[in-house]
This record gives sequence, structure tokens and C-alpha cells, in this order.
Amino acid sequence: MSEAPPALINWSGAYPQAILLPGEYPLWFQLTESGPALIQSIEDAVYSRGLVPWPYAAHISFTAESDDGIVMAVNTDGFLKLVRDSSYEAGLALYRFPGGEYFKEFTIGGLIFYKGDPAALVYKDNRFLASGSSYQAPLYSTWSFNMNSNNPFPSDIPFLRQFPADEGWAVDTLRQGGDGFYYIRAEKRSGTGQDTRRVIRASDITQDAFSETISAEVFFSSFPGGTDFSHPRLPSLPENFFYTAINSFSEILFAAWEEQIDYSVGAAGFMLIKY
Repeated sequence: MSEAPPALINWSGAYPQAILLPGEYPLWFQLTESGPALIQSIEDAVYSRGLVPWPYAAHISFTAESDDGIVMAVNTDGFLKLVRDSSYEAGLALYRFPGGEYFKEFTIGGLIFYKGDPAALVYKDNRFLASGSSYQAPLYSTWSFNMNSNNPFPSDIPFLRQFPADEGWAVDTLRQGGDGFYYIRAEKRSGTGQDTRRVIRASDITQDAFSETISAEVFFSSFPGGTDFSHPRLPSLPENFFYTAINSFSEILFAAWEEQIDYSVGAAGFMLIKY
């Protein structure tokens, strides 16, 4: 199992990476090893780096609107948060909560709010690794953050304790459907080819509560319906570039974008514009 770095959490209080002033022209940000970087235009991101299979690519996997802004779960990196900054009339504060080398090993498989705080699930995705590679379970599978630290920290969700990693369990999906149920998919890897898979839903994850096994059809049908990523203020994108999420708050339009070819992802980031 992969262990979290001992000095991962620094409880010194979060501080913004940047103060942004969105206006009538789009602000483009590309994800880099050091966090989001401002680029002149989306054209500057074209062919910026090689494409890699999506489980190992840096891209915005999930977004959610919180009470004070937008939360992003960034694959192989950690969290980003955009909030209104009271120091500036039209300013947004951009916070980054990087998970360091720990997050680079895993894929983000869900983002929910647990007891009011964001919580992301991480797991090891072996689908595109070399044949025969061994499975490596994360020591901590759910992570959260708050404004007391610039780094994420492990978050214990009692319901998931029934899938202990040291017994071979791997949870790769944790999400809340539009019906209010939490949906979980887990697999117990025996190493003999006789793996056990459970697909369940539960109404409460604050404890090891009642749950029911559901079919794969019910599981997939509970995913959110098709989202229209169109808006009059969204700028057009180059070929093979797509918007993957759209949110808005305080007259600011937010859209995540990424370069996609088949199952691979290249450049990725987000855009902000006032509407």
C-alpha cells in the first residue's frame, strides 16, 4: 500500500495562489506541475505535451458548487477552489491544495460533500498499465481539505470501512446520484482471477448503515443525464478540445476544458469569463 508523506499536512492556513479579475474576455488557465498557469489563449495550449490515458492525466475530473464558490478535483494533483475575494470588488481567489507525490499514483473516482466538506475518492487504475503489473491500493482512499491548510488530508468515511484495502478491496466509484443515494462500486482482488465485485447504493454513509446491492444497469442509469456544455459566452475551442464541465456563480462563468483523442488526454485546464 502507498503511504501518505509524513509531512503532507501543514496547518498554517490556506493562502490563495492568485487573485483573478474575470472580465468580458476569457481568462485561460492550463494545469501544470505547479498548478494552474495563465496562458494567453487556448491556442497556446495546443500540442503542449503528449497525450496519456485519462486515469494518469492531469485534468479536472469533477467539479461542484459550494456555498462560497467552485470546488475542483484535479486528477493526479489534488483540489482547486475558486471563491469570491472580499478584498476586490470583482475578484476571485484561486486556492490550490496539492497532494504531492501521493496523488500522482492514483486516479480520482468521485467527489462528494461529506459533512459539509468536499471529499474525493482515489484508487489505482491498472487498465492501461503493462500486463502483469501488481495492484497497489491507496492507504487512504478518501481525501478532503479546508481553509486551515494548503494541503489535502485523509477523510474517514465510515461506510467505506467495510471495504478494507488490506483484505484486497478496491473502491473505484463514490458519488451521490440525483435521487440522494450514494453509489459505490468496489472489487475484491483475490489474485487468482476469482474477483468479487459489489455495486451498491446507500442513503447514509456517515455510518456502516443499510445498503442494497444493485445491478450494473441501475448503477449506470443513475449517472447524471447528459449535460449541455453550451453557453452564449463560451468561446469556441480548437479541434480535439472539449468543454467537460460548466458552472457559474456571482456573474462568473466557469468551464473546464481538455484536449481529448480517444481515451487519452493532453492539455487541460479551465476558463473564466464574466457574463
